[in-house]
Amino acid sequence: MADEEAAGAERMEVSTELPQTPQRLASWWDQQVDFYTAFLHHLAQLVPEIYFAEMDPDLEKQEESVLMSIFTPLEWYLFGEDPDICLEKLKHSGAFQLCGKVFKSGETTYSCRDCAIDPTCVLCMDCFQNSVHKNHRYKMHTSTGGGFCDCGDTEAWKTGPFCVNHEPGRAGTIKENSRCPLNEEVIAQARKIFPSVIKYIVEMTIWEEEKELPPELQIREKNERYYCVLFNDEHHSYDHVIYSLQRALDCELAEAQLHTTAIDKEGRRAVKAGAYSACQEAKEDIKSHSENVSQHPLHVEVLHSEVMAHQKFALRLGSWMNKIMSYSSDFRQIFCQACLREEPGSENPCLISRLMLWDAKLYKGARKILHELIFSSFFMEMEYKKLFAMEFVKYYKQLQKEYISDDHDRSISVTALSVQMFTVPTLARLLIEEQNVISVITETLLEVLPEYLDRNNKFNFQGYSQDKLGRVYAVICDLKYILISKPTIWTERLRMQFLEGFRSFLKILTCMQGMEEIRRQVGQHIEVDPDWEAAIAIQMQLKNILLMFQEWCACDEELLLVAYKECHKAVMRCSTSFICGSKTVVQLCGHTLETKSYRVSEDLVSIHLPLSRTLAGLHVRLSRLGAVSRLHEFVPFLREDFNNRFYVKCREEMYDKDIIMLQIGASLMDPNKFLLLVLQRYELADAFSKTVSTKDQDLIKQYNTLIEEMLQVLIYILGERYVPGVGNVTKEEVTMREIIHLLCIEPMPHSAIAKNLPENENHETGLENVINKVATFKKPGVSGHGVYELKDESLKDFNMYFYHYSKTQHSKAEHMQKKRRKQENKDEALPPPPPPEFCPAFSKVVNLLNCDIMMYILRTIFERAIDTDSNLWTEGMLQMAFHIMALGLLEEKQQLQKAPEEEVTFDFYHKASRLGSTAMNAQNIQMLLEKLKGIPQLEGQKDMITWILQMFDTVKRLREKSCLIVATTSGLESIKNDEITHDKEKAERKRKAEAARLHRQKIMAQMSALQKNFIETHKLMYDNTSEMPGKEDSIMEEESTPAVSDYSRIALGPKRGPSVTEKEVLTCILCQEEQEVKIENNAMVLSACVQKSTALTQHRGKPIELSGETLDPLFMDPDLAYGTYTGSCGHVMHAVCWQKYFEAVQLSSQQRIHVDLFDLESGEYLCPLCKSLCNTVIPIIPLQPQKINSENAEALAQLLPLARWIQTVLTRISGYNIRHAKGENPTIPVLFNQGMGDSTFEFHSILNFGVQSSIKYSNSIKEMVILFATTIYRIGLKVPPDETDPRVPMMTWSTCAFTIQAIENLLGDEGKPLFGALQNRQHNGLKALMQFAIAQRVTCPQILIQKHLVRLLSVLLPNLKSEDTPCLLSIDLFHVLVGAVLAFPSLYWDDTVDLQPSSVSSSYNHLYLFHLITMAHMLQILLTIDTGLPLAQVQEDSEEARSASSFFAEVSQYTSGCIGCSIPGWYLWVSLKNGITPFLRCAALFFHYLLGVTPPEELLTNSTEGEYNALCSYLSLPTNLFLLFQEYWDTVRPLLQRYYGVKCHCWVIIQYPRKRNSLIELPDDYSCLLNQASHFRCPRSADDERKHPVLCLFCGAILCSQNICCQEIVNGEEVGACIFHALHCGAGVCIFLKIRECRVVLVEGKARGCAYPEGNPLHLSREQEIARSQETNQMLFGFNWQLL
Repeated sequence: MADEEAAGAERMEVSTELPQTPQRLASWWDQQVDFYTAFLHHLAQLVPEIYFAEMDPDLEKQEESVLMSIFTPLEWYLFGEDPDICLEKLKHSGAFQLCGKVFKSGETTYSCRDCAIDPTCVLCMDCFQNSVHKNHRYKMHTSTGGGFCDCGDTEAWKTGPFCVNHEPGRAGTIKENSRCPLNEEVIAQARKIFPSVIKYIVEMTIWEEEKELPPELQIREKNERYYCVLFNDEHHSYDHVIYSLQRALDCELAEAQLHTTAIDKEGRRAVKAGAYSACQEAKEDIKSHSENVSQHPLHVEVLHSEVMAHQKFALRLGSWMNKIMSYSSDFRQIFCQACLREEPGSENPCLISRLMLWDAKLYKGARKILHELIFSSFFMEMEYKKLFAMEFVKYYKQLQKEYISDDHDRSISVTALSVQMFTVPTLARLLIEEQNVISVITETLLEVLPEYLDRNNKFNFQGYSQDKLGRVYAVICDLKYILISKPTIWTERLRMQFLEGFRSFLKILTCMQGMEEIRRQVGQHIEVDPDWEAAIAIQMQLKNILLMFQEWCACDEELLLVAYKECHKAVMRCSTSFICGSKTVVQLCGHTLETKSYRVSEDLVSIHLPLSRTLAGLHVRLSRLGAVSRLHEFVPFLREDFNNRFYVKCREEMYDKDIIMLQIGASLMDPNKFLLLVLQRYELADAFSKTVSTKDQDLIKQYNTLIEEMLQVLIYILGERYVPGVGNVTKEEVTMREIIHLLCIEPMPHSAIAKNLPENENHETGLENVINKVATFKKPGVSGHGVYELKDESLKDFNMYFYHYSKTQHSKAEHMQKKRRKQENKDEALPPPPPPEFCPAFSKVVNLLNCDIMMYILRTIFERAIDTDSNLWTEGMLQMAFHIMALGLLEEKQQLQKAPEEEVTFDFYHKASRLGSTAMNAQNIQMLLEKLKGIPQLEGQKDMITWILQMFDTVKRLREKSCLIVATTSGLESIKNDEITHDKEKAERKRKAEAARLHRQKIMAQMSALQKNFIETHKLMYDNTSEMPGKEDSIMEEESTPAVSDYSRIALGPKRGPSVTEKEVLTCILCQEEQEVKIENNAMVLSACVQKSTALTQHRGKPIELSGETLDPLFMDPDLAYGTYTGSCGHVMHAVCWQKYFEAVQLSSQQRIHVDLFDLESGEYLCPLCKSLCNTVIPIIPLQPQKINSENAEALAQLLPLARWIQTVLTRISGYNIRHAKGENPTIPVLFNQGMGDSTFEFHSILNFGVQSSIKYSNSIKEMVILFATTIYRIGLKVPPDETDPRVPMMTWSTCAFTIQAIENLLGDEGKPLFGALQNRQHNGLKALMQFAIAQRVTCPQILIQKHLVRLLSVLLPNLKSEDTPCLLSIDLFHVLVGAVLAFPSLYWDDTVDLQPSSVSSSYNHLYLFHLITMAHMLQILLTIDTGLPLAQVQEDSEEARSASSFFAEVSQYTSGCIGCSIPGWYLWVSLKNGITPFLRCAALFFHYLLGVTPPEELLTNSTEGEYNALCSYLSLPTNLFLLFQEYWDTVRPLLQRYYGVKCHCWVIIQYPRKRNSLIELPDDYSCLLNQASHFRCPRSADDERKHPVLCLFCGAILCSQNICCQEIVNGEEVGACIFHALHCGAGVCIFLKIRECRVVLVEGKARGCAYPEGNPLHLSREQEIARSQETNQMLFGFNWQLL
């Protein structure tokens, strides 16, 4: 860089001729005639210098120079005084009425569902929180970037257009003052400056020359410095670019990554500097390397350094303009005028159009800045927004075509601005009237789609490019935006232009009508399905537009008629070929029809008929307006209706319109001819007119299916009247009916209902308005979903043949409703509900019901069902026929009830009662139904037949009434008769149910008798098994142990109760053999998992040692920051079987290619039975029973008080010291006050109180003990395994203590009893763990254990001074207790004999160790007592409170009064009791699993009151704990001196009881979290691009996930921010919430994780437990968890 600096120095000399200070420069500019030339001259000198170092610029220095030498002078020149003062004034001069905030990608936006004119009207978070809309129904979205807050735009909102901050004339802004106080001079200056600035920006941005600058900027001699510049594109992935750069530039990975990130963010980057030839070479290299990887080479250019500098500065100048314009509306207007001014005498368009037209050639960074310029100028001023929109539409076609061939995302294309203009209602009107924008858009579509047209001028999207079509959708979207709000006032011009656009749109539909036709394949299998996706996708895109066009047409009757005729013409044009083909004749029942011979099974068929469907939509709207009478009748042709219930999204515009089209046909044609046509289309004319031979089974099957399909369609044509305009219904009733039918399937949550309802163009389903009328909401249970259940009164509206049911939904709903009726003891008939009336235009459709051919079809079906030989019927077919019968009878009943009989021409009843023929045995339909009742296969339809026959009666009575009076009585009678038959049926049902119950009872009795008989016969076998437990009992009784209840339930000291041991016989889950657990047998093991845990930490996020090489784990910090937890799933194996299984798993994994979910190298495997993750096994070792002769024990109490016990222990320790020192100066601990000469204590005296020989374990057990201990050591310290390391026993004790603490914490948290609620796996795991810990000591050198013990005891006994004894407040004493108790037997060891203490000795050892540690813990609690918070007031003078006060008074002499003597005694006592309870609970668990003594009853049941006393009694403590100090006062006083004499250097004081950890509190309103996320800035990158904010649910930190910027290196591997955080926060385990996706993610270690689905809540509910086990098991394969 040396030459660069030299060149820089030279350059600085050149520029000295310019005035130095900003003020002088400003006045110098003032003297120049032409500002533009002077300004360019200035830039030509300075810009190349400032932006000299493009490769690694000093950004701060650059910014400083630009401000000093360019922007500050410009501002001085603009304002004529100090710019800071002026800008400050302007800032406070008036509230802005438009917010205009431009959204960044990922920001949360809000749309009010009640007030927004359309869904594109959105608010930013601040405006939303301060507006009325936050109490309305609203939707939240994540912005893709580039949108714009509509606060203050009165056209966007029905109410509440302003938030509090943008309210015009709000307090603080005086009305007159709201215009910015810009004086004329400033405005004149702006008019001078802005055009020059804008011109420079535009010229430089669209400058094409790579080597040269415009002549006016070339005032210096040209240097030979070039850059090789790489541009962003969307074809190449990150890795491709990195690979190409590494190869071409021969650079490090890190450098290539840096370049690539910058290119992705900015859009371009200089990757090499140098002479032209060197850069040209690099360019070719990069291109050739990138072509190896993908078809497209990367876009690379070689630019001169000065071109690069000016282009960079032009964008910086754009940002400056943005800032200046934000201060005043005048500035914005001057800017817009300058942009729109066309240069005289130049054929170039105005500047802003030049920028727009160049947009597709610009790189990302430049586009962003220029779009921001448009936002902050044109879009903030309504008048200029209109002018901009006109320019935009003028070049619309060209812009869209360039966008379609461009490869950048839509969000950074200028075409994305369309939504900002087209959705403004007044602007949309203007653009339609002035520029015929609808035609412009449709013509654009017609120009970009021809490549997809086939020979017949129809679209065919086979082999299309997904990306390109996706870009075409953007044009379709623009059409939607223009139509989004309907005009209220129609001018002649608007009508004309709209129709022009509509005709143009019909051209597109004409190309779609019948596109992608397919023929039914016969004879061979289709190898590859044709690609239907694109065509359907376009249909989906057009769905709303079709609806909107229909709505627009329906606004105005004249318009609707013209549009209808246009559409009809288009349909007829498409079907000319159809109409003039050859004809065929169908005959049936004396009716004939001549029709085109079209066979669905052989001819071409298409599901794309948008023209016909649009016609159907317009017809319905005409019917709604009642304008159908003005239509000259025409007969639409009828097509085959595909039974495609397209999924909800396009159902409305496809399937529903097809049904309407059929209904239109039925309303306009003769009913018999219509049915003949239907029969012909279904190719069923022969099936009904001839006798079909029963031989051809396939043909019969085919006929049956087709008849069912046809009947179903007829039911839809007749019964589906829930479309406003077809039937007399409102939109609400339509939505209610949809909801009722969804809830008839099953109760559903809100989201599932919404998903199944069609949305309108505003994405509204209308659900909230009606849901409460038909359903009630049931609060969520454990499963997490609140669901809606249908109200009983809505059940009557259930229609089994609802046309939006899929097959499965239909059968599910039918089953549910029948089941429900059965439970309520009703009949199982499910007749249709009475349908609403047809509108006049459709009223003739009902004539299908009572025409000859319908009767013939029904009669034929019934006759075939009765005929025993015929198999041309199915139950489904009959069910449908019954349904049609029911519709006919209901129709007639409704008509008769409305009008006098003679006026009703609908005579379904008569036709159905007529005989089918004149033959002797002819029957009418009623008789046929009576016969059908007797057919056994139709048992299930009996109730329906009965219902129909009753309806016949009802209609008959209504027909026969001669006058009104008779009618009313007969009506009542008929109802009575109905009731009588109904009651009879009910009684019959009851009788049947009773008979069934008795039958069941009888069978049960028989089975029971058989069972007894079996047991009698195989008596021997049963006796054996039942005696097993009995035998054990009898053995125990022989030993004459009293019953458990009489035992002393005390675990420590002379009164210790006996261990309760049972003979354990366990079955191995692998070989299924049983084995008794004994210490001399081969080992059996439990599968287990050892892991680091922060579950109990009091200091979340404490830095963790990533490798434990130097850690000393003997003492645990009191904050329990990192423990080692051992859990087991409780499944038992032989050690040998387990080893074989593990080897087999290893072998099979080596042969597999894919990655396993567990890490074999660290010993992981899945439990063979329950598939839990395990990484070790715990050997199962039986408890060694111990008995105490209580008289001996009591006697010993006299001989061995605490003082003497301490002396004995110290003597023993100093004795060992003398032995081991061997010639070194022995470190003899100083004893109390006696010299060593006191002969009462000597080395062996510890053995006098009772010893026994050590336990001998089998080799197999020892091996497993060593294996498990090594695993704990390896995982707990994160070190390589080493079974000889002195820290192995420490880790064993540590995991015992921590596991007990964790389980106690869990039980306490759930409020469960200490012993009664342990799960089996916890119970077995703890038992195995404690017995293992006893055995583990035996496998280590005893000298090592003694050393550890001495260090542990040195905390308790002041005479044992050792250098590293920690301060009392800096250790967790429960860990000390577990270590000391487990290590203590090592004091009994001697070189010659292997001894251990007898039961009596150990009972005292345990008692004294526990008492000492309890006293130390009491001091810990009292020293850290929180004096600030008084607890509940307790009466002053309890015995405990008095002891507490006197103890404190006694102690204060040691503390030189430093802890408050003013604390009341009751407060001390309550604090102590609360603080010590967790310790006592842990100790109880520990001693129980160590010794096997039964705990008191209160600890087995849930009684919190008795718990404390029970704990004290079990652990041999006085309930008033201060009595301990009184009892041992003389012995303990020296200890106190020591404790208080030591100043604590503990850096964080822990208070007791420790706080229980839980997941962090989340706000009730989820949007708060989303907003937090949108404000989140990544700590490591300065840009605003979209991040993936993730919230840690342990500690509340927000992290930047899945981003290169925040990756860390751990042990040489790259890990993402979340995984790195999890290492510290949860020892590798963590729960994160991905805020934007609302997904909970669980991670463990570097490579494992799973996502937990959470739906889309607007509110987080407290009850929502994580209980979706079925869903959580989805491991996400192929996801790189490491980089999360």
